[in-house]
Amino acid sequence: MDMQGILQRQKAAHLRDGAPSAEERINRIDRCIRLLIENRKAIEDALNADFGSRSREATAFTDVSGSIAPLKHAKANLRKWMRPEKRKTTPAILGLFGAKAEVRFQPKGVVGVISPWNFPVNLTFAPLAGILAAGNRAMIKPSEYTPATSELMQIMFGSAFSEEEIAVVTGGPDVGEAFARLPFDHLIFTGATGVARHVMRAAAENLVPLTLELGGKSPVILGKHADLDVAAARIMNGKTLNAGQICLAPDYVLAPADKVDGFVESARRSVAKMFPTIKDNPDYTAIVAQRHYERIMGYVDEARAKGARVVELKPDGEDLSQQEHRKIAPTLILDPTDDMKVMQEEIFGPVLPVKTYRTVDEAIAYVNKGERPLGLYYFGVDEAEREKVLATTTSGGVTVNDVIFHVAQEELPFGGVGPSGMGSYHGVGGFREFSHRKAIYTQIKKDIGPLQAMRPPYGAGIRKYLDSQMKA
Repeated sequence: MDMQGILQRQKAAHLRDGAPSAEERINRIDRCIRLLIENRKAIEDALNADFGSRSREATAFTDVSGSIAPLKHAKANLRKWMRPEKRKTTPAILGLFGAKAEVRFQPKGVVGVISPWNFPVNLTFAPLAGILAAGNRAMIKPSEYTPATSELMQIMFGSAFSEEEIAVVTGGPDVGEAFARLPFDHLIFTGATGVARHVMRAAAENLVPLTLELGGKSPVILGKHADLDVAAARIMNGKTLNAGQICLAPDYVLAPADKVDGFVESARRSVAKMFPTIKDNPDYTAIVAQRHYERIMGYVDEARAKGARVVELKPDGEDLSQQEHRKIAPTLILDPTDDMKVMQEEIFGPVLPVKTYRTVDEAIAYVNKGERPLGLYYFGVDEAEREKVLATTTSGGVTVNDVIFHVAQEELPFGGVGPSGMGSYHGVGGFREFSHRKAIYTQIKKDIGPLQAMRPPYGAGIRKYLDSQMKA
C-alpha cells in the first residue's frame, strides 16, 4: 500500500478544504458511532478469533461501548471546545486601549494512529474522538497480532469514510516501522515502552510531535484500614479483565504484613464468584499468543524456583496444562523478591505479586524507586494516609478505592509520565492534544506614545518603563 501517497492526499485535502465546521466534525464522529453499533457482533467475532477465546461481554463493554462513550462526549462538547479562548494582554494597560490576546484551536492536519492488540478497537476509536473533534484526518496502523480485527477495521472504515478522511493500513513490523517514519502532523502510539523508543526515533526524523500511551508496573497500595473483601474483588476484577492484558492492570500489590493472608482468602472468594470454572468459561479470556503465554508462565516458574509462594486461584481445581486455548488461572505470587522477572517486567497477564510493607512510607519508597507507572491504586479510608500516597508518588493517573476506572473519566486527561508515556488525551484534553494552539495578539489601532517609545531613538519614555520592570 502506498502509505506516502495516502498521507500526501490527506494533507492536500486538508489544505484544499480547510478546517472542517462543527457540523462536519460531528458527522464524522456520528459515522464512527454507527460503525461500532452496526458491527458489534462482527467485532466480538473477530476478537474472539484473534484471542482464541475472548469474552463477548468484555469486548462489548471495553471495545464497543467503551469507544462509543468518548465519541459521544466529544460530539456533545466540541462546539464549546472550538471557541477561541480570550487571554489577558501584557502589559495589561494595552487591553484597556483595545489590544486583544486569544488562543485559537486549529486542526494539526493528519494524525497517525498506531493502535495495539489488547483493546484494538477501543484504542483506535477513543483517540479518534479527540482527533476528529479537533478537525483532523487520520491514518491508522492496527496491530498485526489481531489480524482478523485489523482487517475488519479496514473494511469498516472503508465503508464509511473516504481515504482522504480516514485510512487503515495493515501489515507486520516492517509496515509499522515505515508508518512511524511518515511525516505526520502528529502521531499517537499505544503499546510497549520498548517499541515506543523505536517509534520516537522514527518520528524524530521528521520532528513529528508524539503522544505515547505506554504502561509499566502499576502498583496497588492496600492501606492499613482497607476493606479486604471490597479491595480484593475490585483488584481481581481488574486483574482478570482481558486476562490482565491491560496497560493499566494492577501489576503488584503492597499490603501490610498482617493483611496478606486475609487478602489471599478474599481474592480466592472473589475469583470463585466471578469464575466458578476457567478452562471452558466464555467469560475468561485467553492469552493472545503462544509467546506471551510462555513469557507469563516463565515468570511464574522462575518465581516458584526462587522460593516465592505461588497460589493459583482455580475454584474448580481444573488442570489447565492441556487445553485448546492459552488460559492462565489468576495467580498470586507471595513474597516475591526484586531479582525475579515478575517484579522487573510489566506482566500483562493474570499474575499478581503481593509484597508486604511495615509502614506506608516504606510502601511509597518502594513505588518511588521504580519507574513512574501509568496508574497507581490506593485502597483505604485513612484520609491522611491517602493524601500522603497521592502527594509523594508520581504516576500517570490514580484511582482511589478501585483500579483502572480513571481511564473511563472523559473529563480527566489520560496519559503517562516518563517511561509510561508522554502527552495525554480524552475529553477536552484530547481535543487540545490534537489541535495546534495558535496564539494571536491584535495590537491597538492608535499609535500611542508608549508604543512609539519602544522604537528607536530610545529616550526617557523607555528608560522609565524599564526602571518600572526592574523591581522585585
